[in-house]
Amino acid sequence: MNNFIIRSISGVAFTAITIAAILAGPVWYALLFFIVIAIMTDEYLNLTIGSEKIVTKALTVTAAVSLYTVSFFIEYVGISFYYLLLCAIPLFAIFIINLYVKEYNVHIFADEKQKLGRANNGYETFPFAIAAVAYIALPLSFCNIIVFNDYGYYSPYILLFMFIVLWLNDVGAYCIGSTFGQKGGKKLFPSISPKKSWAGFFGGLASSILAAVAMSFIDIFGISTGKAVILGIIICIFGVWGDLTESQLKRNFGVKDSGRIMPGHGGMLDRFDAALLAFPAAVLFLLFI
Repeated sequence: MNNFIIRSISGVAFTAITIAAILAGPVWYALLFFIVIAIMTDEYLNLTIGSEKIVTKALTVTAAVSLYTVSFFIEYVGISFYYLLLCAIPLFAIFIINLYVKEYNVHIFADEKQKLGRANNGYETFPFAIAAVAYIALPLSFCNIIVFNDYGYYSPYILLFMFIVLWLNDVGAYCIGSTFGQKGGKKLFPSISPKKSWAGFFGGLASSILAAVAMSFIDIFGISTGKAVILGIIICIFGVWGDLTESQLKRNFGVKDSGRIMPGHGGMLDRFDAALLAFPAAVLFLLFI
């Protein structure tokens, strides 16, 4: 089957599941994000530290989903912020178990006298376990802040607004970029993503703004047109940075996709990469500006 068709079917199915889960209620929304965070964290660790570090991976995934789950219950049922401190336990445990990883305690230097030219023993990779929580779980935990209104009721429409803007940004960038940017168009960031062009960027930006403005006239989203325009711009720009950030990660580790869970798209991290920077930026704008 043509890759474009596979990609389209997979994308539509993913979009439908995401929208259905968000609209179904807080439990389904939380379950969706719980699963997504667990999968993305595992994919990230497979890229960075390898699949054999089972204990480190298990502790990191536990820390990631714990951060999201606790932040969800803070907003959902009003538990104390102090429970966030419990998320640090699996992170501290990673440092402790590193003491008992044999290869981390084998130190070879080209110049033993001056301790220069140290050979890699795998220890260099363990900070990626800590980074996974900051890169994946923390940004998506921001979403818990906006899915509950001032009265504590579940209100997912701003999150849905953000998803729709992000998705249409992707569609606009792909359509305009593939039409005008591939032959002779100026590349956006050729060292990381050779196929991305400035034509695609501006196509995505226009799509984001138009989608945001259109939704500002729909009462359920409860957002002014001016604020919608700014959100469209923020989501587009930070979404592109999020996409490029993940592309840089994959290039540095010599892989094309973060996983194979989504036919035509790669891994879950490939699907959510733009959201990891776009959503926190949008939430911060909504909260403080």
